[in-house]
Amino acid sequence: QVQLVESGGGLVQAGASLRLSCAASGRTSSTYTMAWFRQAPGKKREFVACLSRSTDSPFYADSVKGRFTISRDHARNTVYLQMGNLKPEDTAVYYCAARAGAILYMEEGYDFWGQGTQVTVSS
Repeated sequence: QVQLVESGGGLVQAGASLRLSCAASGRTSSTYTMAWFRQAPGKKREFVACLSRSTDSPFYADSVKGRFTISRDHARNTVYLQMGNLKPEDTAVYYCAARAGAILYMEEGYDFWGQGTQVTVSS
């Protein structure tokens, strides 16, 4: 079991940067594939980025590639999502998720979820 708590969301202007954090408790996050998803109003939750549990290799959705960076601090048991050049279409609730298996881009495969943190980007 692992508990996930996101933080770092807020209201920013287009072009700004923001860093989200996902603190894991319980089992160490190193044993899990960790991911970020987001859900905009009226839309389905979508994959943003994930980190392989075995290699820490990052994978990104095309919509954020080159702007977002996912990383893991093993000592702090925390996963980060550094978001740059934010756009209004990035506005969403961002969720941290974990799964014991290999990387997966679909939310149905993730076993543990945080409560989400709101990111709002104004134009």
